[in-house]
Amino acid sequence: MDIFHIEGPVQLSGSVNINGSKNASLPIMAATILAPGKSVLRAVPHLSDISVCGKLLRQLGCKLTRGPDGDLCIDSTVIDNPVGEYEIVRRMRAGICILGPLLARCGRAEVSMPGGCAIGDRPVNIHLRGMRELGAKIHLKNGYIIAEAPNGLKGKDIFMGGPFGSTVLGTANVLMAATLAKGRTVIESAACEPEITDLANCLNKMGAGITGIGSPRLTIEGVKELQPVEFEVIPDRIEAGTFMVAAAITAGELRLRNCRLDGMMAVVDRLRNIGVTVDAEGDGCVVTRRGPIRPTNITTQPYPGFPTDLQAQFMVLLSLAEGNSVIIEKVFPDRFMHVAELSRMAANLRKEGPAVIVAGVKTLIAAPVMASDLRASAALVLAGLAAGGTTVVNRVYHIDRGYEKIEERLNPLGARIIRESV
Repeated sequence: MDIFHIEGPVQLSGSVNINGSKNASLPIMAATILAPGKSVLRAVPHLSDISVCGKLLRQLGCKLTRGPDGDLCIDSTVIDNPVGEYEIVRRMRAGICILGPLLARCGRAEVSMPGGCAIGDRPVNIHLRGMRELGAKIHLKNGYIIAEAPNGLKGKDIFMGGPFGSTVLGTANVLMAATLAKGRTVIESAACEPEITDLANCLNKMGAGITGIGSPRLTIEGVKELQPVEFEVIPDRIEAGTFMVAAAITAGELRLRNCRLDGMMAVVDRLRNIGVTVDAEGDGCVVTRRGPIRPTNITTQPYPGFPTDLQAQFMVLLSLAEGNSVIIEKVFPDRFMHVAELSRMAANLRKEGPAVIVAGVKTLIAAPVMASDLRASAALVLAGLAAGGTTVVNRVYHIDRGYEKIEERLNPLGARIIRESV
């Protein structure tokens, strides 16, 4: 198991390229199940979650290779084992995304209930409701979802809203299944995240008939078959937001290349509100902080609201603000396991139900801390960059799920991070 030793405080400066989106890549990889043949996906990042997804696709019968330029080739000519085994799916929440494509192509799917980060309850009941609306028969057995539609799926008007708003993976699952359903499907209260837009654009390039892309109402005209595709994944807006916070928390200046600000307006708004400069430049932006960090209030919401995946990173930043801030988590109300670890570094945080009151302190103090999930581990790395002394972050395998060699990308910018295997 690897750990990080992080020497702080530092001031970051320089340029960094934002990689392709993990959260867009995973459902798009699953979508290749729908089109027998060889699909080529560009800008898919080298992450442990991507490797797990690749292992899952291989188990189904697909063949995967990486080209010398990094392109990912997925040959889904043969799908002879429509089963998502527990040992693989438990490691990654997005493993549930194979349910819809398998059901649409094979008429049957067995998928283990998914795992992933410990960020609170994330039931799959909306996924299953959507599949039932399309005509599938579903039951649970020994921790597996058994879905059957031997006569194919049929289009239907489906409401996908849940207690915390729309569901991204649920929308992806039903959207993929509906592309091969007979007739028209309307998904009402669909997730509007850029990652869903990217998936829909990819499916249309494969021959699907999807309209309303980017809106909460998606209309899908079912087709008989889809074709393999060549497609480039969008940049990762969560990785971009993390590097923006890295510039801000170290009072530095970073140029982010391959960064689409049009999908990050809620994040940019909060950064500017607290005194961080974000200027568009070329295919990216320049992020700078020269003055103090001002307090603010943040409420996480489904897109286009503030993303829950940047809540922990902004909590670290606001822990150094000159005043009190409030962060309310409305997507995953229990996503606060990082609060205890940040408190070990002298952050002044008080949890009140689905909210955390952040009282700014002058400095953070290095300490040994434990990563609990992907985004919390990124927050602890950011805290280590700003804290005085040596911060030791344990269980950094979490961060490898969503950030490609983050220490090798931060160190040329001025960070001092050493990875050690223990």
